[in-house]
Amino acid sequence: MFKKVVLPLVVVALLVAAYFWAALRWSYSSGERAGWVQKLSKKGWICKTWEGELSLVSLPGSTAEKFHFTVHDDAVAAKITQLIGRRVSLHYEEKVGLPTTCFGETRHFVTGVTLSEDIPLAPGIVIQSQTPRAPAPDAAPAAPAAAGPAPGPTTAPAPSPAPAASR
Repeated sequence: MFKKVVLPLVVVALLVAAYFWAALRWSYSSGERAGWVQKLSKKGWICKTWEGELSLVSLPGSTAEKFHFTVHDDAVAAKITQLIGRRVSLHYEEKVGLPTTCFGETRHFVTGVTLSEDIPLAPGIVIQSQTPRAPAPDAAPAAPAAAGPAPGPTTAPAPSPAPAASR
């Protein structure tokens, strides 16, 4: 009884476990994608995973391509949440052969995120990303002492606030 029923079931269970371990550890490909994170949400009925969408724009004014991704690490998901609406670069690994959506809805698993300050348009042409600027200091730095009488008090117009970056 043991050799005919239990032993084959144990062998099959070990083979399935080894397959899942290999599929989760081995990456078909890895790379970077840059763009603007549009959404990130934790979803799933039983297996909760972070699912997100990155908008890829090659040139301003062109149609955006969407890159769908999955995040397993809560720390990486927290970093991505802080950078939503800003240009980021996502490091991902593509996993092939996972049979269910319990591991994630996509094949692309994000393992890291970095903020991208510059937007390269062509070799040598870079646009600075709009990032929130620090408020202007209240007092201007002191000018070096000049020979002659000190100028009288002058009034300078208050600096206008920087326009807010649109999302």
